[in-house]
Amino acid sequence: MMKETVSRLATEKIKPLVRSMDEKSEMDQSVIDALFENGLMGIEVDSEYGGTDTTFFNACLVIEELARVDPSVSVMVDVHNTLITALFMNYGTKEQKEKYLPRLCSDMLGSFCLSETESGSDAFALRTAAVKQGDYYVINGEKCWITSAGHAGVFLVMANAKPTDGYKGITCFIVDRDTEGLSIGRKEDKLGIRASFTGTVTFENVKVPESNILGQFGHGYKYAIGMLNEGRIGIGAQMLGLAEGCFENTIPYCRERKQFGKRIFDFQGMQHQIANVAMQIEAAKLLVYNAARRKEAGLPFVKEAAMSKLYASEVATLTTSKCIEWMGGVGFIKDYPVEKYFRDCKIGTIYEGTSNIQLNTIAKSIDQEYQ
Repeated sequence: MMKETVSRLATEKIKPLVRSMDEKSEMDQSVIDALFENGLMGIEVDSEYGGTDTTFFNACLVIEELARVDPSVSVMVDVHNTLITALFMNYGTKEQKEKYLPRLCSDMLGSFCLSETESGSDAFALRTAAVKQGDYYVINGEKCWITSAGHAGVFLVMANAKPTDGYKGITCFIVDRDTEGLSIGRKEDKLGIRASFTGTVTFENVKVPESNILGQFGHGYKYAIGMLNEGRIGIGAQMLGLAEGCFENTIPYCRERKQFGKRIFDFQGMQHQIANVAMQIEAAKLLVYNAARRKEAGLPFVKEAAMSKLYASEVATLTTSKCIEWMGGVGFIKDYPVEKYFRDCKIGTIYEGTSNIQLNTIAKSIDQEYQ
């Protein structure tokens, strides 16, 4: 039921705005409002906090369906659900949940602040520091590549509150948008997912009460690892939906376009390429769904999450490239949506763990299995 509802929303509300949002590099406020109104920003949140109270698997289905139409909208929903609301649900105190979750489900976006200019794949090399002063912590530093930074009303900030303990000093802080000293920097001018706001967030002597620590002091690194493992399944779902959307927008053209007296779909060389891509999209779907089900069932899923994210991003890259080739010249122009899928897919091999990091994770998991 949710899959059909999201598909209809994406087709009727989001699709007419996709091109203009991409050109303006800006998410239309009506789209954000529709996501909240349809219960897509608190998918796993308990109903007592205004959430939809459904499953992680359903969250992945929502992310997939939105990505069929616009991966920019999809990643906004992905980060909000798999990182922001999940962190509050898993580690927030009763007071923190009561204060933030109802708004995160109804009208306020959140941003996850981990990456820095010198801290990407090496996430725990971050330099943002939190110094204790009485009942407060004073945060200084700058975060980059922050999704939805320009829209967010609350930020979950990873800062080192005890540098002498190395990465074990990293702590997660809740920082409200209107806190003095917090500022939003430039919005990145990106290749793809342009409607998704990606920017810098600067903290200059930002004073945060000790009660705004999310979870336990010094456990931020554990939370980041855990949430990113879940988030990778979400990105796998995004890349899956992207590949499906691109494929679905291309095949009708291949069936209608005629050359040398017959449809280009009827050439065996084309049929073999189309069949191969369709098979790999289906394989990516099975990997993503399997990882989501394992996570939901409480089974180990780190290896499967890495596999699903890695493979789905590779399949999205293959699919979009092939679709442009199959459509020829019209695939290369903006009158058709295929070139946008091609630009949007590249980020899938980069964010929430690069492809090389996924390969490392898979290899380490296999090594541990054979000990």
